[in-house]
Amino acid sequence: MSKNIDLYVRNIVFGISDSLVSTVGLLAGIDASGTSRQIIILTGVVYAFVEAFSMAIGSFLSEESTEEYETKGEVSDGKPFAAGFIMFISFILASFIPIVPYLFAGLTAALWLSITLSIAALFIVGIVSAEIIKVHPWKHALKMALLGGAAILIGVLVGKFVKAG
Repeated sequence: MSKNIDLYVRNIVFGISDSLVSTVGLLAGIDASGTSRQIIILTGVVYAFVEAFSMAIGSFLSEESTEEYETKGEVSDGKPFAAGFIMFISFILASFIPIVPYLFAGLTAALWLSITLSIAALFIVGIVSAEIIKVHPWKHALKMALLGGAAILIGVLVGKFVKAG
């Protein structure tokens, strides 16, 4: 795989998977704590934008550091900027998968729909990325879905344990 394709795939998969796992885990935890739909949606949207920007900065700085290490000197901001931009877009778009059910469904249904859609999206991203990188698609997809499901479970358990007053 070429270095540019590697950069794109790495940032797309990381952005989507991190967004789905962290956003649905956060929303499930907030939902399980007994807060209102408005607080859940507000929390999700604020989190999506703040974390997408944070992840983009991290991707930019990481790519820049890697390039500087490999060249033993200063580099242009082209590839690091592309990496950060791809991360931001991937993260922000995927974050709305678990948020959207809260706009249209009751809280209980929204929680389960948010979790189901996020795990399904992780599974699909696992299949697509496996096809691109030429590894076993079902094994890769199942691993992404199970690991994401574990993070979601942690969010629900913490939300139930800490319960907002």
